Amino acid sequence: MVTVHVERTPRRFSARSALAAIAGRGLGSVPPPMLVLAGIVSVQVGAALAKDLFPIAGAVGVVTLRLVFAAVILLVAWRPSLRMTRQSWLVVGAFGSVFGVMNVCFYEAIVRLPLGVAVTIEFLGPLALAIGGSRRWRDLLWALLAAGGVALLTDGGGRVSWLGVLFALGAGTCWACYILLSAKLGAQSSGGGGLAVAMAVGGLLVLPFGVAQSGTALLHPVVLAAGFGVALLSSVVPYSVELEALRRIPPRVFGVLMSLEPAVAALAGLIVLGQGLHPLQWLAICLVVGASAGATRTSPPAEI
Repeated sequence: MVTVHVERTPRRFSARSALAAIAGRGLGSVPPPMLVLAGIVSVQVGAALAKDLFPIAGAVGVVTLRLVFAAVILLVAWRPSLRMTRQSWLVVGAFGSVFGVMNVCFYEAIVRLPLGVAVTIEFLGPLALAIGGSRRWRDLLWALLAAGGVALLTDGGGRVSWLGVLFALGAGTCWACYILLSAKLGAQSSGGGGLAVAMAVGGLLVLPFGVAQSGTALLHPVVLAAGFGVALLSSVVPYSVELEALRRIPPRVFGVLMSLEPAVAALAGLIVLGQGLHPLQWLAICLVVGASAGATRTSPPAEI
């Protein structure tokens, strides 16, 4: 039996050591909360910019560019050995596949939903994992608070695509699986080598679908440059700043700070994409943020 800490672990948490070699030394003077916020902003701005590429390269095409570029960066940084046991390959393959599907579901969700709404619904995956199986009344309160938030999101003003909601829920389910598999990946590999290979697996899995959807548009210089920028904003920058933050603050505090992500996503959607939300939807996001932060602070580690 493996004990897994699921205290609002972010989808990038398992990669906190992956870019140690390139984490900037100058980050040491920046307060950890500012580093975490910078990582959150980077991810959500990257998602907003990715959405701007959808009309040209398609959602799956943009996922392909992000994963391929991120894999190349990690493979160059770590130069992992491919000589692994069968068990290691199974874990790496599962992790990479889940990561690829998670990103496809998320990008398909933000095709149909405002960024803040998609991220908030996606948060239900790790939140459910954090409080799942608990019989404490406080955790039931957080679950009800999150459920109320999602109810407001889907029926609180504005038109909501139910297909988009299903994609966001799929991304959240994959996010929960990602957290569980990250512990196994850490046990089967050292440093960032396992993550680098897993990222390559995810890229190879999505590549045929991206090519089928976008074709030669993926090779356009502007699309390639933008895709590389999305990979940097969504992967390299967050890995680096979160690595430095996790060196100086407890993971539980880190998880509470990460609970701000839906709110930051909504702001990024508003500022970068001009996606306004109904007041009740803003209230819904606040409810889910509160539920996530509360569950992170009060829920014990779960045994898987």
